[in-house]
Amino acid sequence: MPKEPLVAPGLAPPNGHFSQATVAGPGRFVFISGMTARRADGTIAGIGDITEQTHQVCRNLAAAVEAAGGTLDDIARVDVYVRDIGDFAAIHAVRRRYFTGEPPASTMVEVSRFVHDEYLIEINAIAVLGVEA
Repeated sequence: MPKEPLVAPGLAPPNGHFSQATVAGPGRFVFISGMTARRADGTIAGIGDITEQTHQVCRNLAAAVEAAGGTLDDIARVDVYVRDIGDFAAIHAVRRRYFTGEPPASTMVEVSRFVHDEYLIEINAIAVLGVEA
């Protein structure tokens, strides 16, 4: 099965050469590009506030996976990039509110820059839809 791009109606169009998410494989894997605190209208939520930015990132992840017919519970893995690893506890406090079932596998790393200076966090994800546990 060829890879299919997904366009989530609740998200701003990508600002580079990438899909918001792609679906590939027989298990209906959904590969969600790095989501930032960018709202659907292109503005940035929570400038200077890691908690609000993490909420917006989680809402964006939800919009992408829902566009593929899934939920946040279908996300099997996330990679988290942050400007300050000291925000770990605040980020995970927000994540617990969105990932209420078994949490996804995760990696978190601190980075020096994002494509926009106001971004504090970016998360990409892999979801698996239609697989029985």
